[in-house]
Amino acid sequence: MIAVRRLNHAVLFVSDLDRAVQFYCTVLGMKVIAREPRANAAFLRASGSDNHHDLGLFGLGSEASRPPHGHIGLYHLAWQVDTIDELAAAREVLLGAGAFGGESSHGATKSLYGADPDGNEFEIMWLLPREDWGDYESAAPVDRLDLPAELSRWSGVSTA
Repeated sequence: MIAVRRLNHAVLFVSDLDRAVQFYCTVLGMKVIAREPRANAAFLRASGSDNHHDLGLFGLGSEASRPPHGHIGLYHLAWQVDTIDELAAAREVLLGAGAFGGESSHGATKSLYGADPDGNEFEIMWLLPREDWGDYESAAPVDRLDLPAELSRWSGVSTA
């Protein structure tokens, strides 16, 4: 058994490296910490992260084909925010960027979904305080997210 503790970073193949870098920096507030021109790659760090990098992007060029939806492979990445207030603000950013794909409540997490310009799906999520998981300790429903009600209940509560 390998005792992993958490996901440290993700790496994605993208068609247009500069477009992907612009998207992740503008929409998710990441910053480029390194570029590797020989591999047509960029490494980005999320704001407030202690990681060397949180996301690696490798550009394949405009001729690269997307994997068909519904086939084996990565479904999405989940990025956590600190407060439900930040989740609500993220919804507006995703809508403004034309990247919003939906939202749900999974009990212990409240989630928004989006996609980058290459169609790589991601989740922006907020995690309830551990002591409030209750029955969600061993459940992960897919329910409608009532963001105004969640804001009313959890505004200002930090969990990241």
